[in-house]
Amino acid sequence: MAEDNIFPHLHQVDQNLRSGLKNQHPVVIWLTGLSGSGKSTIANALEYRLANDYRSHTYLLDGDNIRKGLNAGLGFSDEDRKENIRRVGEVSKILYNAGLIVITAFISPFRADREMVRGMIEPGAFWEVFVSCPLEVCMQRDPKGLYRKALKGEISEFTGITSPYEEPLAPELQVKSDQYSVDECVAQIIGAMLEKQIIKQPG
Repeated sequence: MAEDNIFPHLHQVDQNLRSGLKNQHPVVIWLTGLSGSGKSTIANALEYRLANDYRSHTYLLDGDNIRKGLNAGLGFSDEDRKENIRRVGEVSKILYNAGLIVITAFISPFRADREMVRGMIEPGAFWEVFVSCPLEVCMQRDPKGLYRKALKGEISEFTGITSPYEEPLAPELQVKSDQYSVDECVAQIIGAMLEKQIIKQPG
């Protein structure tokens, strides 16, 4: 088998050294939720706050952006969704090993796929953040017009309409984007990061 001829290299510069140079604890913050729940908006605002207010070294991976590049060509069948998340998990692992605070915004509808990524990251360093929002509210928002297309049959296998979304059973954090503003949701995440000493108060 081809895998028998692959021998990964061990690097002298490891994650601990990279993290120490950045003076931070790396973590993967995995935002999951329905389309229209506010994942990308919250992720973007979170990265901005971390970079500007806490001088954190971050990188944001967003679902649509990744599907335009790394995962171009993947569809939305269950198998393609799994492969989409597997690749994002591998990239998240690389960025985590680089000592970064990694923020992701993916529907990632299946629990097994999210747990697969959790298994790639060191224990305690994968934070599943459930961006909770009722389906009817997401459908009212419908910022990309995707629900309208799905209801018309123009999009097949659309999460929440013709494909299931499996809510996290025990996420590290849940933010209710139908009840709180973007800034309030971000504040909840940052508060949890401060409590766990992932980041420190500036000054």
